[in-house]
Amino acid sequence: MAKRKVIHEGKAKIIYEGLEPGTLIQYFKDDATAFNAQKKDVIAGKGVLNNRISSHLMTRLEEIGIPTHFIRSLNMREQLVREVEIIPIEVVIRNVAAGSLCKRLGLKEGMILPQPLIEFYYKNDALGDPMIGEHHIITFGWADPLEMEEIITMSYRINDFLNGLFSGIGLKLVDFKLEFGRLWGEYGELYLMLADEISPDNCRLWDVNNNNEKMDKDRFRQDLGGLVEAYQQVAERLGLVPKGGIIQGGSINEQLAAGLEEIENELARERRLRSLNKVKPQKPVKS
Repeated sequence: MAKRKVIHEGKAKIIYEGLEPGTLIQYFKDDATAFNAQKKDVIAGKGVLNNRISSHLMTRLEEIGIPTHFIRSLNMREQLVREVEIIPIEVVIRNVAAGSLCKRLGLKEGMILPQPLIEFYYKNDALGDPMIGEHHIITFGWADPLEMEEIITMSYRINDFLNGLFSGIGLKLVDFKLEFGRLWGEYGELYLMLADEISPDNCRLWDVNNNNEKMDKDRFRQDLGGLVEAYQQVAERLGLVPKGGIIQGGSINEQLAAGLEEIENELARERRLRSLNKVKPQKPVKS
């Protein structure tokens, strides 16, 4: 097999050249990192579960009209995605006080926020992903005012949908991170779409039926143990793996994992760079 071209390697994923022009392959690693990669480990099966969970959630979001880069899963660790220009901003939506918000403002963990809070961070590992404001983003040209309006609107819609989805399986969506990318259409029009992943790696999820037990990467950050078991429980509740899971005795049941049905996003596959509602772009083409 010919060696694939690596486009980018991050802390949790490797991005390879795609199968056709305009696509990429997103490979989910088992690497676990925290505190800007100061803490590291390899946890068998984490990448398999994140791939499956993210594929499912991206597909469900497409169904409510949120355009995403996800096209289809290729195997237990890889997705075919659209190649987009990533906007260098991390969007964090908070419903409950936790993590850095508690440290910065002295809040008690678990306090329900009166309304969802959106924060922005500059995506730069060397600088530690510093927190920024909307005016920073516009001033430095990372996104323009129209893009910011669309990003904020989509973020609230995503939060509403995921809150309901996770609530239905006994999980509280505490907070989560989103990334967005630009895609140019066949007539030069510009579209924004959800990129990266949505998984327990970048969502805080608490089990409402078990004293708010943490079911996300905080298990690794806080040395709670049982990270892959928690991820597997999330996937099982979403109906994505059989009862008992695919990680058994610290290793992946390869036969069981290979037999899982692939997830395909029919809407994304057929869009072919056009908007979902097929209307003329309202936003002027950038010169």
